[in-house]
Amino acid sequence: MTDTYQPPKVWTWDIESGGTFSGINRPVAGATHDKALPVGKHPMQLYSQGTPNGVKVTVLLEELLALGHSGAEYDAWLIRIGDGEQFGSGFVAVNPNSKIPALLDCSGDTPVRVFESGAILLHLAQKFDAFLGSVERRPEMLSWLFWQMGSAPYLGGGFGHFYAYAPEKWQYPINRYAMEAKRQLDVLDRRLAEVPFIAGEDYTIADMAIWAWYGQLALGRLYSAGEFLDVESYRHVLDWAKKIDKRPAVLRGRMVNRTSGSPSLQLHERHDAADFDTRTQDKLHPEGAS
Repeated sequence: MTDTYQPPKVWTWDIESGGTFSGINRPVAGATHDKALPVGKHPMQLYSQGTPNGVKVTVLLEELLALGHSGAEYDAWLIRIGDGEQFGSGFVAVNPNSKIPALLDCSGDTPVRVFESGAILLHLAQKFDAFLGSVERRPEMLSWLFWQMGSAPYLGGGFGHFYAYAPEKWQYPINRYAMEAKRQLDVLDRRLAEVPFIAGEDYTIADMAIWAWYGQLALGRLYSAGEFLDVESYRHVLDWAKKIDKRPAVLRGRMVNRTSGSPSLQLHERHDAADFDTRTQDKLHPEGAS
């Protein structure tokens, strides 16, 4: 960096600070406009976009349906976060933190809101008693699930922001967060050298949560940073990422609410299994970083 920033005595919001998300980021909570959320016919109503945090939930829902849990049928409504739709009054009522994903569980007499992706994963896995791993390994699974929730902000809001989205490239924050991203990849690589899945022998919601961020990073789908971070050197992470990527439910899950990449892998809204194009649904491992 060429300039040294001297913090003011009292920070004030500069709406013209620049960067990809400067138009929607703000230091206050609450709704900016009135907009009711649509509600479909299925027990689960998901309001999301196909970012890594959104993908976690749609992958789990598709995996639950693949197991035959009809109660996991869902409507997935697209919330375009770049347009500020997460600040509509209906969305804020479901998630006061105005972040995707947000879920309304309408399976009972009274709809129940669930927000934060990790909370949604845990709610659904417990509801259907699936993808939790063995009782003996449950603490291990939960530890890794919450590791992801605490670690991914350094990868996304830290490394991803300064490497891909900030208005200028600054050496210090990029180096700082690149170092942390690589440390986290090393944590995962050492773990996956010992076990086939994150929590041990069983594929669980911890894998789904971590794969959405670190698996897709290893596969070259996040920030175009694979070469910069030398992701191919994390051999065990890459093998695990490819293994999960081959699951048909994972492919379907990462298509839902997606608004970027190949149009054939975008399903802006999902209201029925028939919404998936059968030609795309049969693909197991799309090549490249699409």
